Amino acid sequence: MGLFNSFKEKVLNEFIDIIEWTDDTADTMVWRFPRYQAEIKNGAQLTVRESQVAVLVNEGQFADIYQPGRYQLTTSNMPILTTLKGWKYGFNSPFKVDVYFVNTKQFLNLRWGTSNPITLRDPEFGPIRLRAFGSYCFQVQSDPTKFMKGVAGTSGNYTTDMVSEQLRNHIITKFTDYLAESKIAALDLAANLNEFSEALKEYLKKEFDDYGIDLTKFLVENISLPEAVEKALDQRTSMGIIGSGQVNAGNMNAFTQMQFANSLEDGANNPMGSNSGLASGAMGMGMGLAMAQQMTNQMTQPMQQQAPAMAPPPIQQQPSYYTAVNGAQSGPYNMQQLMQMAQQGQLKTDTMVWTQGMAGWAAAGTVQALSSLFTSNTPPPPPPAI
Repeated sequence: MGLFNSFKEKVLNEFIDIIEWTDDTADTMVWRFPRYQAEIKNGAQLTVRESQVAVLVNEGQFADIYQPGRYQLTTSNMPILTTLKGWKYGFNSPFKVDVYFVNTKQFLNLRWGTSNPITLRDPEFGPIRLRAFGSYCFQVQSDPTKFMKGVAGTSGNYTTDMVSEQLRNHIITKFTDYLAESKIAALDLAANLNEFSEALKEYLKKEFDDYGIDLTKFLVENISLPEAVEKALDQRTSMGIIGSGQVNAGNMNAFTQMQFANSLEDGANNPMGSNSGLASGAMGMGMGLAMAQQMTNQMTQPMQQQAPAMAPPPIQQQPSYYTAVNGAQSGPYNMQQLMQMAQQGQLKTDTMVWTQGMAGWAAAGTVQALSSLFTSNTPPPPPPAI
């Protein structure tokens, strides 16, 4: 039975008269027509569908290339193969040749991403580790010989998985270089993903062209910060401390309360037990208070250094008075000197005095500010004996 089937297959496949490829996959880039040991009939029909290119290869040498359409394989439309074979005009015998179909459609939604964090120096955070991922699309160039020579080779079934890993390596390398050269702050990357994607696409075209591939689309979908930095940013944003640049007792108390609540929640979720949870909560509370105090000191110190020193209030000047005795003016005298003069009898209620602000000379006893100088300090007489 086995010998019969082998003989039957040999008879049926002795001459091939229809050559075509109906692609039912999403990732096949190059497919070789399974000729086995059979020969192709002179005048066989070659059907090349849209998004396909057929390439004849004779003993490792590229021969004729066929764009989409239907062809009858004869010496008249196989000029290169005819030359390679040395066929004379009118040759009509069966022949052996490898027929490769190359898929020229766009291969969509191919993924790329950083397998390990990329370490960069950020102008705000200093050394920082970033991760990124995205997608890209490509297609084989209209002349497929460059791709077949440099990449696919003689593979009878070449898929996108076989080349995508190498392409991803180029993407990560160029992505890292461009990210460092751009000097865009980490916090601004999310707002510039579209511009970043377009710039990187142009940056990568040369790398893809070396493989005979056109890069048609490139997207940076996300650039993620380390989890610790994201948490710190969330706290800054929610409390409005760093962004506003204003520090006061109210928002620092709120920040401390948030740290305290977070520490208690972490302690409650601790699977090691209640005592351990309370200890963790207390430790977290202490760390939160310390952090709040440190932030207050760091942020208020520059403000204190920049604030000008407050000048003391001016010393209130006591009024000075001039006196006139027997038409002779003397002074000015301050209140302490006038008190001594009153006690010594040199200043009396009828002594004429003047100070700035008075309309004219007046008796000292009529000036309200000086009336206390003439109050008798002699105690009243003692009460009578009983």
